[in-house]
Amino acid sequence: MSLERPRVLGILNLTTDSFYAPSRVGLNTTETVDRAGTMLSQGADILDLGACSTRPGSTQVGPVEEEERIQAGLEAILSAFPGALISVDTYRASVAGTAIRCGAAMINDVSGGTLDPQMHPLILQQKVPYILGHLRGSPENMASMTDYQDAPSEVFDFLVQNAESLSQAGAPTILVDPCFGFAKSQAQNYQILYRLSELVAYGWPVMAGLSRKSMIYRPLGLDSSTALNGTTALNTIALTQGARLLRVHDVIEAVQCVNLWCLFQNREDLLKIS
Repeated sequence: MSLERPRVLGILNLTTDSFYAPSRVGLNTTETVDRAGTMLSQGADILDLGACSTRPGSTQVGPVEEEERIQAGLEAILSAFPGALISVDTYRASVAGTAIRCGAAMINDVSGGTLDPQMHPLILQQKVPYILGHLRGSPENMASMTDYQDAPSEVFDFLVQNAESLSQAGAPTILVDPCFGFAKSQAQNYQILYRLSELVAYGWPVMAGLSRKSMIYRPLGLDSSTALNGTTALNTIALTQGARLLRVHDVIEAVQCVNLWCLFQNREDLLKIS
């Protein structure tokens, strides 16, 4: 898949406690397939399937349960939409391995391999595209681990060093994600967004996952249910800073954002790229 035109990842959560309730499809495979079909028809390039919430303070489901949810979701979606590209959002190598066997096209690891030392060896063995994320600690305690000297530099250094290491070891496709909201304060989130072009300059495709997060709704005195307009605003900034993937709850609005950004760049031809 070419990233000359920015791409949209639609979020599908096989969970009961993800921070934005409308993104949850639970364990109902009919609802999962219906939601997947809607997102694909709206223009999602990739579906990002998760079965273990990583919101700050979340309680983690066990690996067996996560694995079962992912397998059921993948099999149902790919049965209905054989050509769909599905990324699986997990930090567990065992879950990632099952996902790959069931047809996942990419692994999205918010921990960048820090929560499971077997993740990077698995990626090197299976040679699937890998989104390398950044967090400190774990979802349960990461909100208290924001004592950076220079958050953007430290986050970018972690991502670049690990991406280079994986690439040199033979990983074919690495993308990076600074993981807004994961062990970052509100101010640090905006510092990272302001300097995102520095990360882009290293050459790794950058994903921005800003959708409906607290860095949007808290400064505005809103909540996640009313954060769509702010999400579009920050997605536009991320694109201007060089992000090539947008991970979103609201596919139509993100696709429109990408299309208008391409027009603004005088690149009308990119609207025709499939």
